[in-house]
Amino acid sequence: MQVILLIPLFFLSSTVLCCHSLPLLTNTRWIIDELTGERVKLRCVNWAGHLEPMLAEGLDRRPLGQIARHVSTMGFNCVRLTWATYMVTRYPNLTITQSFRNLGLEDALMGIAKNNPDLVNLTVVDAQNSVIEELGLCGIMVVLDNHVSKPIWCCGDQDGNGFFGDKFFDPIEWLQGLAFVAKHYKDTSMVVAMSMRNELRGPLQNENVWYEYIKKGATTIHEANSNLLVIVSCLGYDLDFTFLKAKPLQLSFENKLVYEIHRYSFSEGQSDLWINQSPNEVCENVTQEIKTKSGFLIEGNNSAPLFVSEFGINQLGLNRADNMFLGCFLGYLAEMDLDWSIWTLQGSYYIRDGLHGPEESFGLLTSNWTNLRSPEFHRKLQLIQQKLQDPKFVDPMYYILYHPMSGSCIQVDANNETRASDCLSFNLWSHNRNGTPIRLMGSPLCLTSAGDGIPVTLSTNCLTNWEFLSNSKFQLANKDEKGTNLCLEWDPENYSSKILTKKCMCLEFHDSNCQKNPQTQWFKLISAH
Repeated sequence: MQVILLIPLFFLSSTVLCCHSLPLLTNTRWIIDELTGERVKLRCVNWAGHLEPMLAEGLDRRPLGQIARHVSTMGFNCVRLTWATYMVTRYPNLTITQSFRNLGLEDALMGIAKNNPDLVNLTVVDAQNSVIEELGLCGIMVVLDNHVSKPIWCCGDQDGNGFFGDKFFDPIEWLQGLAFVAKHYKDTSMVVAMSMRNELRGPLQNENVWYEYIKKGATTIHEANSNLLVIVSCLGYDLDFTFLKAKPLQLSFENKLVYEIHRYSFSEGQSDLWINQSPNEVCENVTQEIKTKSGFLIEGNNSAPLFVSEFGINQLGLNRADNMFLGCFLGYLAEMDLDWSIWTLQGSYYIRDGLHGPEESFGLLTSNWTNLRSPEFHRKLQLIQQKLQDPKFVDPMYYILYHPMSGSCIQVDANNETRASDCLSFNLWSHNRNGTPIRLMGSPLCLTSAGDGIPVTLSTNCLTNWEFLSNSKFQLANKDEKGTNLCLEWDPENYSSKILTKKCMCLEFHDSNCQKNPQTQWFKLISAH
């Protein structure tokens, strides 16, 4: 009887907040617990509070405590809570009742009075306090993100909120807002970080101005509250840090800076590429672009943490570009084991672009805020919600065989057959280099191909050598006796949970099989330790 090593998820990750203390520091590319030096991975969800009412969304639909507990049970350890500068510089004494009535949101105000009556007479600032306190009671850390100056839906080149000096973006007022908020939460330990500004953009973008005000903003936050991590946003809608290669950001304090980026299928105008070109080629180009524009920050002697503070998709499942993008990006997040925050929690808004109560198709929750909009999407986050790498170790101790399209991890059953399953537990694999066997740790068994269309098994005959093919380096293949490349494949639409090998598709851009979706053959060996 062979011993098969199967690791339950909770042994690999500190999923309970009590496993680390606050405040947090940085150590090279990692965020760590200041007291113990243990890594703390931010696995967050965005919760919008920056729109015109200046209140975290959804409190007309459900009690605050229930929402906070739901965030925790979904596996998140932090919330990126967005806020507008004007909330603290121009409207700090405005009550929730006044704010909603000024906008004609009587129905939403009635919902708040029903579900959260303690909030209606609070100021917008005190209501934000209540949200943060409730999240803290549920063990959820908070990253405060200065999303806009004027409360409004974000983001566009011409919305007046994009860059220092824009119509609504007075740098002096912005600094005053940062100072107020940082000082206001100085004794609130669960507020662990502040992001200086969301998605700098627009025609006024200028690198020299960026350096000037980012330094001032970071210093302002740190002087007001030295416990906070300071999160630095870049140019071009939080996509491009390339300029830091020639001129790194120099500040008087250390071990508190985190850099943030965003990514969507439509970033850089790439939606059409995901639809019209080979996903293998597009995925390779996109991941290489990320590495070039921001991924370099986690490399080398002067590395720093990189926080993907926004990514997400339309969870109705009807957007092909989103669906193609997600498998690629989940593979990248897992491979790099980055800190991240999904866009977004809210299933609806009080008001957006003048509409009362519109739904948010990117929202994890439904419009009534009680259920997951897409349990399938939420399931795909299981692996990246884990702390896969530990700064104490350099070399990988093992690999996880991951199918990012489905968010599945590969497990071995009692008959030594491989199956796709959830990532609540997974087998551990070893793989020396490209073109060598893949071995099941704790056993003499290797992953073995039996031919085209046949399920892979485990065998002591370790003659099957595996290598990553295609532009994306996702397709894991071996050659049959005729020299044909056979790729691991699992299609949740057409097969049982068994993993097969089938003829590789889309290895070249003009491959006729590229009309199919090669992501059924996308697998990653995720390094973990």
